[in-house]
Amino acid sequence: MTSAPIRILLVDDHAVVREGLRGLLEQEAGMLVVGEAGDGATAVRLAAAERPNLIILDLKMPGATAADTIAALRVAVPEAQVLVFTSYAEDTQVRDALTAGASGYLLKDALRDDLLRAVREVCAGRAWLDPQAQRQMLEWMRRPPSVVDSLTEREHSVLALLAEGHSNKHIARKLDLTEGTVKGYVSQVLDKLGVSDRTQAALLAQREGLLRPKR
Repeated sequence: MTSAPIRILLVDDHAVVREGLRGLLEQEAGMLVVGEAGDGATAVRLAAAERPNLIILDLKMPGATAADTIAALRVAVPEAQVLVFTSYAEDTQVRDALTAGASGYLLKDALRDDLLRAVREVCAGRAWLDPQAQRQMLEWMRRPPSVVDSLTEREHSVLALLAEGHSNKHIARKLDLTEGTVKGYVSQVLDKLGVSDRTQAALLAQREGLLRPKR
């Protein structure tokens, strides 16, 4: 008896990436791409309708953070596995993705065979972590604890832009958020850092080398 194919949902805001992944995956016996999405909200709706076995997800897309999207996908289709496929391997991003429920993390410069192996391993219920992501996590674990480690990826981005002197309005435009949402993030950042104003937060960010936004 022929086993059922692995049903895959592709989530990336670049159509060319989705097209390339679809072409590569559907060359393999036992793999079927059941849908594509260019943002997290669409991905959650499609996942609920198509019930994929695996969701291959980029980190950087319009709207919600990757961690929020992963968490929403895990609620919508708890039986599906999530494989992050991205160009970024900073420790905060890896940690946020895995904490939110991703089972694998692979960089876009991976070889074709590594991608296919990651797909099969994650679908089999096993974890897969790109070697570069592994190194980042090991370095993070070995570092002395820092107050900024408690920040999420989005809070890192807000803090970095705040430290460069940008207003809430500019930060909102840069991160595709509402000004009210940014104000909330700023309050959360100040609270987590234990500082009382933006100037103190900026000085701390400078000391921690966060003057460029987390990408």
